[in-house]
Amino acid sequence: MTVTPETIPPTEQTISGISEPVIYRYFETLNSTDFQATAALFAIDGVMHPPFDEDQVGGEAIANYLQAEAKGMKFHPRQGIFETLEDGTHYKITGKVQTPVFSVNVNWLFVLNAQSEILSVKIKLLASPQELLGMKQ
Repeated sequence: MTVTPETIPPTEQTISGISEPVIYRYFETLNSTDFQATAALFAIDGVMHPPFDEDQVGGEAIANYLQAEAKGMKFHPRQGIFETLEDGTHYKITGKVQTPVFSVNVNWLFVLNAQSEILSVKIKLLASPQELLGMKQ
């Protein structure tokens, strides 16, 4: 499935400083647990860099990872900034992730290509080392 801005429905959620539809769609599909649709937003060789785990490359790996790890989570992006560089447009989004057990502040670092596909997203937890160790267990 190719996702274009025309196929992305309007969202009720706003991310201060960000207007890129694919970024909004990423969070919408995660929050609705439509992980296949989330994975479809990535370029064919797109990469998800999750915390604590190995990189997930390609749609199938990303969808499988999300199915195993993201169930029950809610993603709340709040604000962001972006800049266009030679390798694509970079977006830094800050917000929170609510799991069934805890809430944590997060940075998402997106790189999009000229077709507004996600080349990569790096997910960085913003917590103390002690908090991070407690989460991994």
